[in-house]
Amino acid sequence: MTHQSAPDREEEFAIFNHLESEVRSYARSFPVVFARAREAQLFARDGTAYLDFLMGCSSLNYGHNPPELKSALADYIAGDGITHGLDLYNEAKESFLREFHETILSPRQLDYVVQFPGPTGANAVEAALKLARKITGRSNIIAFTNGFHGVSLGALSCTGNRYHRAAAGQLLGGVTRLPYDGYLGSTVDTANYLDRLLCDPSSGVDAPAAVIVETVQGEGGLNVAGTEWLRKVAAIARKHGALLIVDDIQAGVGRTDAFFSFEAAGLRPDIVTMAKSISGYGLPMALVLIDRQLDKWEPGEHNGTFRGNCHAFVTARAALEHFWRTDSFAASVEEKGNLLKSRLERIAQKYDPSRVSAKGRGMMRGIDLKFGEVASQVISTAFQNGLIVETAGPKDEVVKCLPPLVIGEDQLSQGLDILEDAIERVIGSTVNRYPPAKAALREDGTVARLRS
Repeated sequence: MTHQSAPDREEEFAIFNHLESEVRSYARSFPVVFARAREAQLFARDGTAYLDFLMGCSSLNYGHNPPELKSALADYIAGDGITHGLDLYNEAKESFLREFHETILSPRQLDYVVQFPGPTGANAVEAALKLARKITGRSNIIAFTNGFHGVSLGALSCTGNRYHRAAAGQLLGGVTRLPYDGYLGSTVDTANYLDRLLCDPSSGVDAPAAVIVETVQGEGGLNVAGTEWLRKVAAIARKHGALLIVDDIQAGVGRTDAFFSFEAAGLRPDIVTMAKSISGYGLPMALVLIDRQLDKWEPGEHNGTFRGNCHAFVTARAALEHFWRTDSFAASVEEKGNLLKSRLERIAQKYDPSRVSAKGRGMMRGIDLKFGEVASQVISTAFQNGLIVETAGPKDEVVKCLPPLVIGEDQLSQGLDILEDAIERVIGSTVNRYPPAKAALREDGTVARLRS
């Protein structure tokens, strides 16, 4: 793979460096100008192909430009279909709602109404929090350590990450943060702790309007909540008159095998937030699913100019029709998730488990390298060899793999080969050169040889 010289790269990025805000982030890790995308690959302007294990941070679960969705959208545009509809009745929305009900909700016996908020996940979370507070008359929300729910002020109040919270420039209130499953170790049941606090009138924790939880914390570092813990949290919320909100924005739409990430636990959340891959094509779209009995909104009480993206309705309907009408797609995703799991575990087993470990669920998995500096070097090395993959976790210490759910096993294996080689290059070659007693990682993540 060829690489540009520094002056050439400066010239190529000149327009971005001059006119785009410093807030850009992903571009700093993957410094090329991309021109095309197809299935599991992104293509740079010079034609270089990269396997994409980032996939719009799980916004492209069906890959880039899936042909069935592309043709549906092209036909709709060619027929002068409505692009922007506010919340007017229109055929594109009608078709999506019917397909969503018949293919997703009805088979799962979920009696939800669908709210279309603004087109982002954060807006879905904002709407969910507002509705929970309106229904219960309470203001407090229970959120969890390492949770990530967005960076608008309400969603940011529920987000744990200090870096993102600091950017608000003001106090973020109305939320009590409690330890997620496993946060205090495997011997501490943090669900029991939650119940104890809510039962104690002197705990200082106000009765909550809602408990908001991710079944798998994506940005938080691929932390997986256990089935029994999730069931306990749901029961505790119900016991104390709070609503259960499941944030399924990143973990949903098949990323953790089933369409919803909470299906395996048998949960029936009061409210579900969705975005990212719900449009199926990377088009902006978000949903709030609301138990029918809890739909207490007044007309226009939560709105947004772009809550009627008809192009997204078209591709979302096509995705449900093509991928979810039978169980075969979910079964194939489960198989590939198991392959991803076994490969990542084999990679991790080459190293000291206190320094390298595999984690995650379904096709939302990665490698915990314990140090952000090490993980950063790994994704940089992987990128140089044709793989785009990101980091997550409180210190960006987890290399997070989000390959498209439709990826072939050959490309999945190819990407994992690149990742394995990158980890070997960054930490493995030095560590394995000496017996375990002869080498160690420093606290800053660099490798040090120990004296005999």
